[in-house]
Amino acid sequence: MKFTGNIRKMSTTLVDGIANYNLPLKDVLEEGVVVAMNDLVGKAITLTFENQINCVVSGKRIKKTYGEGMSFDVWQKSPQAVESIIRPELSRIHEGIALRDFDWEQAHHNQPHFVYLSVTSDLKVGVTRSTNVPSRWIDQGASQAIIIAETPYRQLAGLMEVELKSHLADKTNWRGMLTNTSAFDGDLEAAKDQVFEWLDEEYEDFFSDNDEVTSIEYPVLQYPNKITSFKLDTQPITEGVLQGIRGQYLYFENGKVINLRSHAGYRVTLEV
Repeated sequence: MKFTGNIRKMSTTLVDGIANYNLPLKDVLEEGVVVAMNDLVGKAITLTFENQINCVVSGKRIKKTYGEGMSFDVWQKSPQAVESIIRPELSRIHEGIALRDFDWEQAHHNQPHFVYLSVTSDLKVGVTRSTNVPSRWIDQGASQAIIIAETPYRQLAGLMEVELKSHLADKTNWRGMLTNTSAFDGDLEAAKDQVFEWLDEEYEDFFSDNDEVTSIEYPVLQYPNKITSFKLDTQPITEGVLQGIRGQYLYFENGKVINLRSHAGYRVTLEV
């Protein structure tokens, strides 16, 4: 089997506690093929970069990507690169003030959001739109997650996250996540109770009483002790058995990993 197209972030679902991955390969901007990646784990594959990158928004051919697969000019203007994506506390769309695009920010940021705890390389705090659960947790390679608050708009969730950053990490050590080693081995429900003590009383009305812990397993044959990441720019052809998938990374033999999300827009051929 052979599939060719421009990479997009793998779509994810949770099926019986196991992360399930599908890789869209676009025909530049048009619909292309979708590859069921879980089915390829344990099989020999060849991933070949076709020396072509297309902006994921405009479709024009580019030499380098910004953000997730954008040309520089698009990245400077696109709502998909608005600063409140990285720093949700900056969003003001609930006040009727858009940072870049009113309609886009209404649809994505003036919507219910969760503040959550997840276990990746350690216990971390994060923010996501409520419709992004559990895919957000799978994308970051979390093994467990729990919701700590539900807010009506993005900025409020971001302000809570800012308060918690003085106590908790908000970034994942991707090497720890990919080797399946975490500094946290405690109880998420107990951690949630502790978090409530760190937050100001003004947020109490938004605390979630949903104590369900979502546990996630990944289609990985065996976790490596050490990993080495590579980019298609410097290693355009990769051959070997697909050892697994976690977060948005593919594992190859000898601990080699590639982050497909960072290659959005790259045109590749995937041969099985």
